[in-house]
Amino acid sequence: MSEADQAPASAPEAAASAVLDALNATDSNGTEALNATAKFVATPEGTALAYGSLVFMALLPIFFGALRSVSCSKSKNAADMPETITSRDAARFPIIASCTLFGLYLFFKVFSQEYINLLLSVYFFVLGVLALSHTMSPLMSRIFPASFPNKQYQLLFTQGSGESKEEIVNYEFDTKNLVCLLISSVVGVWYLLKKHWIANNLFGLAFALNGVELLHLNNVSTGCILLGGLFIYDVFWVFGTNVMVTVAKSFEAPIKLVFPQDLLEKGLGASNFAMLGLGDIVIPGIFIALLLRFDVSLKKNSRTYFYSSFLAYIFGLGLTIFVMHTFKHAQPALLYLVPACVGFPVIIALFKGELTEMFRYEESSSEEAGTKEDATESEKKDQ
Repeated sequence: MSEADQAPASAPEAAASAVLDALNATDSNGTEALNATAKFVATPEGTALAYGSLVFMALLPIFFGALRSVSCSKSKNAADMPETITSRDAARFPIIASCTLFGLYLFFKVFSQEYINLLLSVYFFVLGVLALSHTMSPLMSRIFPASFPNKQYQLLFTQGSGESKEEIVNYEFDTKNLVCLLISSVVGVWYLLKKHWIANNLFGLAFALNGVELLHLNNVSTGCILLGGLFIYDVFWVFGTNVMVTVAKSFEAPIKLVFPQDLLEKGLGASNFAMLGLGDIVIPGIFIALLLRFDVSLKKNSRTYFYSSFLAYIFGLGLTIFVMHTFKHAQPALLYLVPACVGFPVIIALFKGELTEMFRYEESSSEEAGTKEDATESEKKDQ
């Protein structure tokens, strides 16, 4: 937690690092990042409501994103296939994120902040509409009656011809998805025109849920490398320099969840926000989702590692808020979240005698899984 913060929904590595610049930061009192001139003293009730709401909102994408991550790898739809993070990707990620963060810092120093944020607003408008549409799709499938005329569509782009033809995009969707896209576009226009904090949060929650669902760590060791690297990244850029704080104050995009501390006094027009960066949700969230898939692989009726890491996240986030208000200084949330989310499950695995099994657990990438599935089907045909 420091002064602001995401990982886009579809999460290619370059796009993920492009927003990690302002990740992992939460404002200590909600005023400095948004209103440097007017000093606002939040009431205890307003502070409790704001941070309680942020914690609740942070838990939603982690819990539901983890549940959706279990089944999304089985999908053959290109839009639902996860992006697998390997140990090499995890080791490079903090370096790429640091370069991107410093690059944005230089951009904000050299170029006009207004034009940069206009460009970013359009970029995140497109990403947000797609992310929110993907998030709403399963819910809409349950809401629409069975009699609803649901037509199927396919968007297919190929390269080459004949035997050398290669699929570039193969996206299947239906009428319900189009309805979701329309609703998401309305939210997107609302955000683009008004920058309202509710629209910001809708996009932020969609980004976080899609990140947890679609970003898959291939094993626990990779998760430890990623969290350890970003632990150092977060601490260095928050405590060591003013770069993250500067970018966080300048960066206008739905890469953070916000909640007004003056909501009780000013209602929906409130403007003094407490905030939680999406990086503080997505980064621990993909590790927690991995532990849920490990629980499923054990083929037991318990979800020990998932629930232990989930509770560890609540503890770590609560500790961050406590330290932040005790010392009146912004805190890097991963400083507390990483030891909690990694340490709790590892200790439990050690006591249960499953530590070796946990670190041997391996997930294949979506491409490898598809290759194995195709090979199995061809073997059955040959038989």
